[in-house]
Amino acid sequence: MKRYSYTTVILLVATLLAPLLLSACGKSVGETIDDATLTTRVKTSLLNDPVVGVLRIDVDTFKGVVTLSGSAKTKEEEAKAIALTRQIGGVKDVKSTLQINP
Repeated sequence: MKRYSYTTVILLVATLLAPLLLSACGKSVGETIDDATLTTRVKTSLLNDPVVGVLRIDVDTFKGVVTLSGSAKTKEEEAKAIALTRQIGGVKDVKSTLQINP
C-alpha cells in the first residue's frame, strides 16, 4: 500500500475544491442570504402599500442592487415602488424595468 505525504494530500484536496469554491456565481453564501432577505423585505413593503400592485411587480436582488420588473398602472405607482424599495435598509441601488400598463 502506497502512503502519500501530508502535503501531497492537501494539494490534491485544494486542487479538487478550488473550482467549486471559485465558481459560486460571484456571490458568497452570506451575500446570497442577504439578497434573499432584501427581496423578501422589498416584497413585503410593496405588499403592505395600498398604492402599489405587488402582484404585477417582480423583485430580484443581486449584491444589494434591487431590480423591479413587471408592470405598473401609472408613473406614480412606479415612483412609489422605487421609493419604497430605496427605504429598505441594505438596498444599495434600485433599477426599474417596470412597464406602464394602465
